[in-house]
Amino acid sequence: MSTILIVEDDRMTRHVLQSVLNGAGYSTRVASDGVEALEALQGDHFDLVLLDVWMPRMNGLELLAQLRAHKARPRVVVMTSDDAPETLLKAVREQAFKYVHKPVQPVELLETVRTVLASPELMPIEVISAKPDWVELVVPCTLEAAERIQPVMAELDAKLPIEVRDSTAYAFRELLLNAIEWGGRLDPNRTVRISCLRTERMLLYRIADPGPGFNIDDLPHAAISYPDEPVAHMEVRMNKGLRPGGFGLMTVRATVDELIYNEKRNEVVFVKYLTEKGGS
Repeated sequence: MSTILIVEDDRMTRHVLQSVLNGAGYSTRVASDGVEALEALQGDHFDLVLLDVWMPRMNGLELLAQLRAHKARPRVVVMTSDDAPETLLKAVREQAFKYVHKPVQPVELLETVRTVLASPELMPIEVISAKPDWVELVVPCTLEAAERIQPVMAELDAKLPIEVRDSTAYAFRELLLNAIEWGGRLDPNRTVRISCLRTERMLLYRIADPGPGFNIDDLPHAAISYPDEPVAHMEVRMNKGLRPGGFGLMTVRATVDELIYNEKRNEVVFVKYLTEKGGS
């Protein structure tokens, strides 16, 4: 039986979380702030910590930092209603396993707990810069890391118009997965470097992978190679045993305002303008 520590300063929320988890067969303890939680962690073993962020005496981010020195560090799910990019990036920097928005519904809570407890140990994501206008990360080449970082990056653009948010999120996801799958070959010991720069007039994303690059004319499995027959690549993919798809690069090119590769094509920059080019 897995043991879960619930760290939450709101009494009613603590009660609800504990009731749901106990009803699902988990063993639980509760703490009302980071100080109580640290005392519990020093005395007992826990498989998972559900951690609120803003609490008296010691907040969740401070507790995460304290856990760096903990020999048997449990997995941590951060629960917060604070969507500020700085908060989420600090949680990433301190190696939180997952992030969920409060209030957490019972079904989502149990699904999150089961997923986190069943997941293999994750490689750390390194935060180089956490300024809202300049975010820089080093991400291991795993699909799990990509899934962890995408919702965090999406929060950077949360206040933008929905069309900009959706197109930026799509482009980022496709290019990140390309970098991890093709450039990094899904090798967790290799990394992809991500930068996101924001000004009043534009968003700029840069993704650099460790691979040798590619030749744009040597992608028979991708729709971008057949501008006049956008589904011709599907037969190639079928013959190669590849998953359905192959529209990523073509769709990204149509979605963003600028798409630029370096000479080797193992680094890509895309730009989304927030105002008309040359406008005020």
